[in-house]
Amino acid sequence: MRIDLHAHSTASDGTDTPAELVRNAAAAGLDVVALTDHDTVGGYGEALAALPAGLTLVTGAELSCRLDGIGVHMLAYLFDPEERELARERELVRDDRTPRARTMVDKLRALGVDVTWEQVARIAGEGSVGRPHVATALVELGVVPTVSDAFTPDWLADGGRAYAEKHELDPFDAIRLVKAAGGVTVFAHPAAVKRGRCVPESAIAELAAAGLDGIEVDHMDHDAGTRARLRGLAADLGLLTTGSSDYHGSRKTCRLGEYTTDPEIYGEITRRATGAFPVPGAGGRER
Repeated sequence: MRIDLHAHSTASDGTDTPAELVRNAAAAGLDVVALTDHDTVGGYGEALAALPAGLTLVTGAELSCRLDGIGVHMLAYLFDPEERELARERELVRDDRTPRARTMVDKLRALGVDVTWEQVARIAGEGSVGRPHVATALVELGVVPTVSDAFTPDWLADGGRAYAEKHELDPFDAIRLVKAAGGVTVFAHPAAVKRGRCVPESAIAELAAAGLDGIEVDHMDHDAGTRARLRGLAADLGLLTTGSSDYHGSRKTCRLGEYTTDPEIYGEITRRATGAFPVPGAGGRER
C-alpha cells in the first residue's frame, strides 16, 4: 500500500480542487490519501463525491497552533467534523486569516512591493487565504523565484519583515480538542528549520505526555540526519511516525506520494480513531 497522509486542496492553499486532488492521487498510484486543508473541512464533500475506485480517503485538517511564540502545525485525522468545540476553534482561526493577509499586504507595500489585496484574493479564490497565497503573489511580481523563497526573514517567515500574527491554537488544547472529537494527532514537519524556529525536543516530549499520537518524520523539509534523529525521538516517546508529501499542487515542488506512511502505522491511526473512518472510493463523478 502507498499511503500519503498530508495533502492540500483549493479549500485552503493548494492548487488542485478537492476532486482533482483525489483523481491525481489515484493517478499517482496511491492507495490512501489524507485531505488535510488548513483549519477547514470545506473540501470533504467534493473529494468524497469524486473519490475514484481503489483510493481510500482519510479526512483530516492541519490545525494552526503556536507554542512559546513558535508556529506548530498539528495534523488531525478522522475526527468528527461536527464536534462543536473543535469546529468553533477552526472558525476562529479561519476568520482571522483575511485580516492577517491584509496586514501582510500592507507591510509588503510599506517595503516597496507593489502587491495588492485584489491580487492575493484572486490567487486564493474560494480557499482559506494564507501565507502561500501572499507568497504566490510575490512570485508573480518577480520578487522571489519560488513560493518557498518567500518564507524567509526578509519576507513571510515567522518574525519576518512582512509577517503578521493570527489567532492560533495552543497545541495542548488542539490535542485535547481533537481527541474529544474522536481524532488522532500528528505533529507536522516538527524540525523544518528552513521555515523558521522549531520547538525543542523537550516540548515534543511534553506534547507526547499530553496525548500526541505521532510525528511526521519523512517530509521534504527534513534531511536524512533529521529523519534519523526524529525516529529515535519517536521511539523513546512511544510516538507513531508518518511520511507525507505535504502536497500543494503546483504551488510547491513536492509530488503526491513523494513520501509515504508505513501501512502498519496507518492501521494504528485508523484503530485509534473513533470520530470518523476512512472512506473507500467506489468511482466518483467527474467535476
